[in-house]
Amino acid sequence: MKAGVPTPMATDPAVHSDDGEDHVPAGDDYVSDRKFTDFPVSPEVLEGISELGYVTATPVQAGTIEAALAGRDMLVRAKTGTGKTAAFCVPIVERVKAGSRKPHAVILAPTRELAQQIGEECTGIAKFKDVNIAVLVGGLAMGPQEKQLEKGVEIVVGTPGRILDHIRRKNLDLSKAGITCLDEADEMLSMGFYEDVTKILDATEEGRQVLLFSATISDETQRLADNYLEEPEDIRLSTDADNVDNIEHVLYETTPGLHKIRALLYLIDLEDPTSAIIFCNTREDTATVASFLDKQGLDVQLLSGELSQGRRSQVMKKVKGGEVRFLVSTDVAARGIDISDLSHVINYSLPQDPAVYLHRTGRTGRIGKQGTAISLVGGTDLTTRNALENRHGLSFTLRELPDADAAVQYRVERQARQIRAAMGSLVFESYLPTVRALREREDGDALLAAALRAFFQWDRQRRAAMGEVDSIGDLIQQRNEKLERRSKRDRGDRRGKRSRDGGSDRRGRRTERSDRTERSDRSDRGDRGDRGRDSRRRSRDSAPTADIDDLDALLLSDEDDAPAKKTKKKKSRKSPGKANARPAASDDAPAADLDDLDALLSAE
Repeated sequence: MKAGVPTPMATDPAVHSDDGEDHVPAGDDYVSDRKFTDFPVSPEVLEGISELGYVTATPVQAGTIEAALAGRDMLVRAKTGTGKTAAFCVPIVERVKAGSRKPHAVILAPTRELAQQIGEECTGIAKFKDVNIAVLVGGLAMGPQEKQLEKGVEIVVGTPGRILDHIRRKNLDLSKAGITCLDEADEMLSMGFYEDVTKILDATEEGRQVLLFSATISDETQRLADNYLEEPEDIRLSTDADNVDNIEHVLYETTPGLHKIRALLYLIDLEDPTSAIIFCNTREDTATVASFLDKQGLDVQLLSGELSQGRRSQVMKKVKGGEVRFLVSTDVAARGIDISDLSHVINYSLPQDPAVYLHRTGRTGRIGKQGTAISLVGGTDLTTRNALENRHGLSFTLRELPDADAAVQYRVERQARQIRAAMGSLVFESYLPTVRALREREDGDALLAAALRAFFQWDRQRRAAMGEVDSIGDLIQQRNEKLERRSKRDRGDRRGKRSRDGGSDRRGRRTERSDRTERSDRSDRGDRGDRGRDSRRRSRDSAPTADIDDLDALLLSDEDDAPAKKTKKKKSRKSPGKANARPAASDDAPAADLDDLDALLSAE
């Protein structure tokens, strides 16, 4: 029978996977002896649960639903992929008053994607109950959300920043909300949302029920629980040492002589994952890695706070639908993403916090399936690696990257498969004599290489047109637009300053003509002072504007409503030598700018 995991399952009694094999969830984390029909929920909610394909509850659901239905405060710790979303959505949908059109429950999530995912889950469970659900996230227009709230909703799901915006605008009144839930509470508080979360909790009904769900429990989360939970049910189904037993952890050590981004390409060609999230520590690494792999002809999309919310939602829809092989993302952008058939997680760099590694790798090997977590590691990753091995008990398999010649052979095989796959739509026979002749020419290799590059560019554009999603092209466009706006602003500032300086000079000349006697008595020291001021003014006017290739200056846009993080980043840029500076893009060499990737595409 199907377990009540967050992603609806397609077949009964097993989960049907893309390879045509049926997978039955197994293990204590995924299977219990409780059916959803055993819980005291209404027929309407049971019908919604049944339509989602849920029959048997997972342990986290079996251990929490009844206590939540009874109105108990709860602090629940369970690892990723074990069904936490349904564990709180079912009791919340059951407990809210149908048809009241007043907010009775609010669910907070750290990211827009996770909030939308929770909204979808709640909507499915509440399909046959008269309950309206509003998803309030940043990056989308306020107008439609305001209209939805005007019509009346019983459940509000959203990110803290956008929910607070609606409260401040008097669009949302939570004074009668008796149920509050924080999903991925640890992640949310670590992103700097503690103050926002407490403001929202304080805006809800006194004596409200509080549900805290998280994969880990930090000191900050425990402090929030101590302040807002009354005699809570404390359910711990995972520990810091929980390494997700059905995941193989693999390390590839990088070397100074090989750029990390090329090492990533080598391991992808060697491992040949069917689907993977590639985690980077910074937005700039994300953009660089995605663009490089895209130019190599791989099926890749990226998730970045620089993209519009509409485009991010389109990317996630493609990823969840199995239409994207590689997703490149930071931890912030990918938090809470649920992909049931992800074969690999790849760490371009190890995170500084070992707990983040556990969060990342928990996205593969879900619902009891086997998964693989692969990491590129260098000298700066030693601390995290030691902590994972010694404190969390992880056992890593150490593998060697192929040498350049072997890597070329792997890549030739991959690219040959890609070309063969496209041959059905191409008329190429008439070019065979040309190819034979090109082989004999002195510049034949260069010409054929240029033709191959043109093919992969065409194939990329063809796939983007078919999928109607080009996140990498969108990112480049967004950055170009920011560069243009900044350039116009800088030009406007210079023109405005020249205008002001010119007006000052004209006023000065009029003053001089009206009082030549006073001017003649000025001392040499005063003249030198004026010349010094004029010199400084000219220096300021002629000073170059910020280098438009410094993309860090473009990374100030809000990501998932996390103002505290933005402040921290700004400080990091001002003091790059401090411990809290932004992590280097690579252990071995600086990450390539988006415009410098051609240098990495040259022959080995």
